[in-house]
Amino acid sequence: MLLLLQYTLIYASVLILVALGGCFSEHSGVINLGLEGTMIIGALGGALTMNLMPNAPAPLMVIMVILISMASGLVYSLLLAVASINFKADQTLVGTAMNMLALAAATVIVKAINAAASSKPSATLTYVAQKESFIVRMGNFDFNWFMPVTLILLIAAYILLYKTKFGLRLMACGEHPQAAASVGISVFKMRYAGVMISGVLGGLGGIVYIMSGVSEWKFDYGVAGFGFLALAVMIFGQWKPHRIALSALLFGLFRALSQVHSSLNFIEALNIPAELYNMLPYIISLVVLALTSKKSRAPKAEGIPYDKGMR
Repeated sequence: MLLLLQYTLIYASVLILVALGGCFSEHSGVINLGLEGTMIIGALGGALTMNLMPNAPAPLMVIMVILISMASGLVYSLLLAVASINFKADQTLVGTAMNMLALAAATVIVKAINAAASSKPSATLTYVAQKESFIVRMGNFDFNWFMPVTLILLIAAYILLYKTKFGLRLMACGEHPQAAASVGISVFKMRYAGVMISGVLGGLGGIVYIMSGVSEWKFDYGVAGFGFLALAVMIFGQWKPHRIALSALLFGLFRALSQVHSSLNFIEALNIPAELYNMLPYIISLVVLALTSKKSRAPKAEGIPYDKGMR
């Protein structure tokens, strides 16, 4: 059971981070369907950092990987910001293109790096020893430093959205940007801020995901749809941080079952095919969204390009 709890918490951490990223972006009025691609780029930045400093002290390793992953996600999210805010491009198409570009770019970059060391370069990065810097073993439970980082960021997100002028202004731009602009709020700046915060959190979520259960990652696999699963968590959580956290724990539990079902005797006795456990999080997301989508209340102006002339 401790193993199930361990994986539930780490997968929930991924979903919380990425869903919070989507939450900030959509509260500003920009739909970020490119979270999947942002996760891949963040994971790439963090994994390359671990490979470049294999003998670094554990505290420095943790800090640098977190910072580089965040920075990578932030820079990549600017593609969405520029295209959708400045050029008023269709946000759905831009997000989809970002997902495809990130997967292709990460695969090419990793293969190019590995080409120097192998005649058959692969898209795999290995970080066996470096991963130990992020783990503190407490008996049979592996405590991961990403868990408290996620909790801190969750609390900070709640305070930022609901207890600060910045958060209230951000949400105003996602509800009625013209009204926000009429009282002197820069809609463009707020939307840029929302998208960039989503990039920071999405990038961090990417490195947490690829390090959650393995010590190497094949970047041509991407992140297995976890960016879209995080969007489902965000919608189920009604764009509110505390509800997103609860939703992430639910979805994280089903994802964790796919990792540990063989070690749980009472589950293994059911003789359910292993493939079904891998499908469970996505099946549950479809069922949950089908049952709750009518009650969902998204920010009113999300996905609508801001036009100063509109009233």
